[in-house]
Amino acid sequence: MKVEQIYEIANTLSGEYLGETGLVNEDLSNIVDMGSKVINLDNLDRYVRSLIDQIGKIVFVNRPYRGGQPNIMMDGWEYGAILEKVTYDKLPEAEENLTWELEDGVSYDPNVFTKPEVSAKFFSKKTTFDIPMSFAERQVKTAFQNGTQLNSFFSMIETAIYNSMTVKNDALAQRTINRMIASTINSADSVRAVNLLTGFNANREQADQITASEAIYNPDFIRYASYVMRLYAQRMSRLSTLFNNGGKDRFTPTDRLHIMLLSEFNEAAKTYLYSDTFHDDFVHLPQAEIVPYWQGSGITYGFDSTSKINVTIDVRVNDSTTEKVTVNQTGILGCMFDREACAITNYDRRVTANYNGRAEFFNNWYKMDAGYFNDENENFVVFYVANS
Repeated sequence: MKVEQIYEIANTLSGEYLGETGLVNEDLSNIVDMGSKVINLDNLDRYVRSLIDQIGKIVFVNRPYRGGQPNIMMDGWEYGAILEKVTYDKLPEAEENLTWELEDGVSYDPNVFTKPEVSAKFFSKKTTFDIPMSFAERQVKTAFQNGTQLNSFFSMIETAIYNSMTVKNDALAQRTINRMIASTINSADSVRAVNLLTGFNANREQADQITASEAIYNPDFIRYASYVMRLYAQRMSRLSTLFNNGGKDRFTPTDRLHIMLLSEFNEAAKTYLYSDTFHDDFVHLPQAEIVPYWQGSGITYGFDSTSKINVTIDVRVNDSTTEKVTVNQTGILGCMFDREACAITNYDRRVTANYNGRAEFFNNWYKMDAGYFNDENENFVVFYVANS
């Protein structure tokens, strides 16, 4: 074992800690161990200097990742493959009430058939992947001192596999929402793709107008954004054709409304608005699920990355034709939607295994299936900031 003498730097550290000396350049290379891939053979005892040091403790980095998957999971089923969604297309129209229009000798036919306007939409896509992993128990026993350590080792490997699956499923779930965000922005419908900056600047003098990069740090803008989002939550609870791409009669009650906000925007509201507002309940953003980014953090976690999506999607031209469209948009602050607009269905995780008797190892395949869908006949609204 390599032992370093650090009494000189220890005395220096004490002087800095107690305020007896100024700050000096500190060489920490002899204090903090960075670890190494392989133990050196010169790790000998400090007594007879011929005995190899033994490993005194093994610590396994085994930390399950819970993830941050958007809460859009729906139910699953064992048989069948297609999700059929049946809806009433259009509200029935009113007709003349003949109760108050009776005339002598007129026949009032009660046997007229009125057909309901019903349609069905079918969701048949399913995605799948698996993560292969081989386990060899006999061959690795020599690296451990007992069965407990061996089991901990394999438990660590399984945790890494499940963490990987969690990350991948979280990303796929977020892409389900991102695809709907992109479709809404691509529609260029200002009622559903709401540029909050345009509305904010429209009510201000030219000198007081702000840019997209300044918006989330401006208390007045955050107050305005909260006002608009609260209005939309109320408006979407009333039957309307305005908040979905299909122009269908839809409403989203409060218990079915899913709101997601970018964390930078949410935290900016706490720092720049709530902290200076006496009755902060009146300006609070709606209760929402918070996401650190829509597509990814980038390499700096900058707002230009966290608030951005850059995706290519299929957009329906007519009942039988779609075309690919690329949507590259920054400044996305949040979205609110009906729980049936974006969902994951028939989610299934399982493990299959095969034993190789000749080489004495197990092959395991950790599999995941799921169906990710968007229904553009359901309410979905996006809030973003962009310079005109």
